[in-house]
Amino acid sequence: MTVNINVDEIMKIIPHRHPFLMVDRLIELSPGEKAVGIKNLTINEQFFAGHFPGKPVMPGVLMIEAMAQVGACALLSQPEYQGQIAMFAGVDRIRFKRSALPGETLLISTELTAIKGSIGKGKGKITIDGETVCSGEFMFALVKDQE
Repeated sequence: MTVNINVDEIMKIIPHRHPFLMVDRLIELSPGEKAVGIKNLTINEQFFAGHFPGKPVMPGVLMIEAMAQVGACALLSQPEYQGQIAMFAGVDRIRFKRSALPGETLLISTELTAIKGSIGKGKGKITIDGETVCSGEFMFALVKDQE
């Protein structure tokens, strides 16, 4: 379903906060199934200062994290999973096709493919202007939030 969920609403769904929140807005959300998010990359992102000086590139592990956070929005927006955190249990078939640079906008699509008990799987893809940047699959484990 098409939505326009801003960063304040995203932070009510997932526990991530700046500087580790990797999604600025959700534009699609089908709870328990799929979410699509946007991340606007600016030169002010903290990771660009050291990755790499003079040639800023978004780290690949943060692209994987962005796919996982969008997937967590799809999962944790369901009432039965509120108060839990989705933790990485594994990543598979990750592919990077090109770099993500300051000034670009990531379109992050993540689909939940399976969940049984507290373990689940998802697959994600990031595009910039219709061009695939990163894709892959991941496993997650749900744990109770300690707050």
